[in-house]
Amino acid sequence: MVLSILSVALAGCVAGFILLGDSWFQLLIAAALGIVLTQVAFVAHEASHRQVFESGPANDRAGRILAAGVVGISYSWWMRKHTRHHANPNQIGKDPDIEVDTISFVPEDASKAKGLQALITRKQGYLFFPLLLLEGLNLHARSIVSLFDREKIEGRYLELGMLAARLGLYVTAIFLVLPVGLAFAFLGVQLAVFGLYMGASFAPNHKGMPLIPRGEKPDFLRKQVLTSRNIKGGMWATILYGGLNHQVEHHLFPSMPRPHLSRARQIVREHCRTQGIPYTEATVVASYRIVIRYLNEVGLSARDPFDCPAVNRFRRA
Repeated sequence: MVLSILSVALAGCVAGFILLGDSWFQLLIAAALGIVLTQVAFVAHEASHRQVFESGPANDRAGRILAAGVVGISYSWWMRKHTRHHANPNQIGKDPDIEVDTISFVPEDASKAKGLQALITRKQGYLFFPLLLLEGLNLHARSIVSLFDREKIEGRYLELGMLAARLGLYVTAIFLVLPVGLAFAFLGVQLAVFGLYMGASFAPNHKGMPLIPRGEKPDFLRKQVLTSRNIKGGMWATILYGGLNHQVEHHLFPSMPRPHLSRARQIVREHCRTQGIPYTEATVVASYRIVIRYLNEVGLSARDPFDCPAVNRFRRA
């Protein structure tokens, strides 16, 4: 059902792109395409969790086609990264989703930032959403680069072929139909919307929730529940976030399809209540406020780019 709707939406974007031709209204098509591709990425994510088909190989085939062939992101890269995240959410040194990138999610990483990086880190909460406008480009680039790693990668050459074909056809079509300036604007808007939507969908799930120190081994239930946050909003939140609004249940039952997560929520909430385990839910707005506040608090650990380490050492002495 979801795939059928997304196929129609994608076909609509293509038809609109062809019919509009040389028009700045194409930027609306670019924005719509960014939204549709994010929704396709949600389905690829579900396929990676064996939620779409009964067969594991069928899910992998669908996920690889949707991720690499449609969205333009390596499925193998995503699987390796996301599997590590599910095994150890918010655990320092084990969860790749809290490793430092442009943003620091852990105080000890923020404290090591220097120069321009430190300047960004100190205000990273306020800069979070503007930086997400570049996340689409970052996701494409990192996933492609990962396919050239020396380690064994399943489906490496198949994905490289699909990514190359997808990029070649997509970029060629845009520059054949649109003038150069408008073509670059189209790509910029599409990538910006895609990055913003993807980042804004995944950020509320764990950011600002408790971190698990290195070496600690909490039990499975507490590890998954205490580090995850659900987003309130019912059916509309489920559509908007592709089921990621039920993050607690998704982490407890990663192969559970999207339609069943809301039912599981009632059982999980009651079980957590009886076990005395905090179960966290927040509205969309409240969750983003928490994320921004948390990132700013972490950012305070960043070094002042104008500090002199030698002077500070003598001050403390």
